[in-house]
Amino acid sequence: MGASARLLRAVIMGAPGSGKGTVSSRITQHFELKHLSSGDLLRDNMLRGTGFPRTLPQAEALDKAYQIDTVINLNVPFEVIQHRLTARWIHPASGRVYNMEFNPPKTLGVDDVTGEPLVQREDDKPETVVKRLKAYEAQTKPVLDYYQKKGVLETFSGTETNKIWPHVYAFLQTKVPQVNQEASVTP
Repeated sequence: MGASARLLRAVIMGAPGSGKGTVSSRITQHFELKHLSSGDLLRDNMLRGTGFPRTLPQAEALDKAYQIDTVINLNVPFEVIQHRLTARWIHPASGRVYNMEFNPPKTLGVDDVTGEPLVQREDDKPETVVKRLKAYEAQTKPVLDYYQKKGVLETFSGTETNKIWPHVYAFLQTKVPQVNQEASVTP
């Protein structure tokens, strides 16, 4: 038969800013899996039913179309996500992005190159972030309950993607063949 690629239909869930993108790219790096983001899919109007259940009807529709093998839920505390998302500031003219934790400007609130003021995107403002997180929680609780009842939900809790990732990695190793044997567990 040869090495037939086994299909793993996995859904990654987590609030905005919980690290879904990072975990997804690491999964594709370490395993032979394609990453399809719901945001990208929705933006491109490609609702083909891969990786997007944000509501119970969507989850049920997805299940009718495909048998979901596993749902990886990234459970990161609200305060951590809020802190992560509100730390981002931009210089509108150049598009330069600063993060107050990982990549702060030399002078607080000011672009390193031009000295012009930095702004926060509407999406990154604390009040907007809180609204987004509350909406996510309300909308997805029934989805998580649904997958829990089906026995396919795996929740990984933590405050840092680098600490959550080794557990996701170990779990996935039991599900799919690895592609990148030399690649280490951490980035």
